[in-house]
Amino acid sequence: MNGTRGGSVPLLDENEIIRQKKEKVAMLRSLGVNPYDNTFRPDTRVGDLRAASASMTREELERPGKPQRYALAGRLMGLRIMGKLAFGHLRDETGRLQAVFSKEYLGEEFDFLKKFVDIGDIVGVVGEPFMTKTGEFSVLAHEVRLVTKNVRPLPEKFHGLTDKEIRYRQRYLDLIMNDEVQETFRRRVRIIAFIREWMNRAGFLEVETPMMHPLVSGAAARPFVTHHNALDMQLYLRIAPECYLKRLLVGGMGKVYEINRNFRNEGISVKHNPEFTMMEFYWPYVTYRELMAFTEEMLAALAREVTGSTKVVYQGREIEFATPWKRLTIEEALVAHGVCFPEEVKTREGLLAAASRSGLDKEIVTPMSYYKLLVALFEEKVEEHLQQPTFVMRYPAELSPLARRNDDDPSWVDRFELYIAGREIANAFSEQNDPQAQYEAFAMQVEEKRKGNDEAVDMDSDYIRALEYGMPPAGGEGIGIDRLVMLLTDAPSIRDVILFPLLRPEQ
Repeated sequence: MNGTRGGSVPLLDENEIIRQKKEKVAMLRSLGVNPYDNTFRPDTRVGDLRAASASMTREELERPGKPQRYALAGRLMGLRIMGKLAFGHLRDETGRLQAVFSKEYLGEEFDFLKKFVDIGDIVGVVGEPFMTKTGEFSVLAHEVRLVTKNVRPLPEKFHGLTDKEIRYRQRYLDLIMNDEVQETFRRRVRIIAFIREWMNRAGFLEVETPMMHPLVSGAAARPFVTHHNALDMQLYLRIAPECYLKRLLVGGMGKVYEINRNFRNEGISVKHNPEFTMMEFYWPYVTYRELMAFTEEMLAALAREVTGSTKVVYQGREIEFATPWKRLTIEEALVAHGVCFPEEVKTREGLLAAASRSGLDKEIVTPMSYYKLLVALFEEKVEEHLQQPTFVMRYPAELSPLARRNDDDPSWVDRFELYIAGREIANAFSEQNDPQAQYEAFAMQVEEKRKGNDEAVDMDSDYIRALEYGMPPAGGEGIGIDRLVMLLTDAPSIRDVILFPLLRPEQ
């Protein structure tokens, strides 16, 4: 509750609270007290103090003699003043702890606390741990220091911070008020650290490749465009690092990976943010089939590490990460989910009939080729139903310009997409290393762009030149880190796992 020290005083207008707090700042300065002090040095954290004292009894905490004192710093999330005694909750990055302030121990510092310290301030406390009569682990303050004066009130504690727009726009406030949000982003750090360690142990070399590209390459998406003044050239924020990473295979660097940002100038939804994090990795002398085994093993281990089990509950549904995972071709998925009859999936006419039954827009689907129609039906009618981890294999070459064509049927490429909870989590394929075949695939993309497809990639002549020097056969994969974090933190929206998602300008 802002602007009050008890439950009986009415809440003040926010502007009035800010005015009063700024008056306190002015008064402190007039008294020679810096309201933004930088001299207090904590020697422990709340979580560490709790852990160190967890096994101690009340008697051990309150043993005779001079108890050990600790210096802690954090934000004051609550403050109740009761005569010559006050109770506050100190919060740092590791947790919360009750601090007990007494006139008996603090003397004049207690009067300073009553007059100048408010909820939301960052304070330093030096004190000894003890157990209250009600059994709450606390610290009895022997010193208190105002470290940073808060001049804008925190949200009223009984209602908290629930407005999604404010939470995303003012993530700093979201992190202050919601412990579970802090935990989500700490878990995100653990997830990325685990993946990085897994890749390093598997012999991959972590690298960095350019964020600004002279050409549109790496994936089918609309790019962000920028301009470099000194070179007077147009550049594109990278859609994907694929072609640069594969240049490293040409150079003989072996197994490589990169965890970094990609940018796609597309819509915003619960599954999409224009700026997002991907891991891409490339592995010489394997095919997409070895990547399936590697991926399911890594992600099953990740689920166990982060949640303690291979059974993960996401939005009320249990997802089983234990291996092996289901493998289906697109055609098999369409039949298995009742979108197409077995005889329909082999012909364009059959797919059109299935599209008509499924309610797809006739004007949109009628001009489509067999292959585009196949994928459109899958994305519209099957994708969302793939809740358990499923590898969907065998994609049209027409829609996969960087993938290796299947040796038995060049109309298809050796590729899979991984779906979990109805969302694409990973995309992988055996890589195209034939420079002539890659040139022809790029040429088709150039023609697509000429016809108006603004998601088609450009002709990358330097990449073709690199392939002409010889790239070993390889498998490559991209894993969406944000969507993976969503799964393992039970987050309904990608905005819940990106610290600062893109938003419309504030009104």
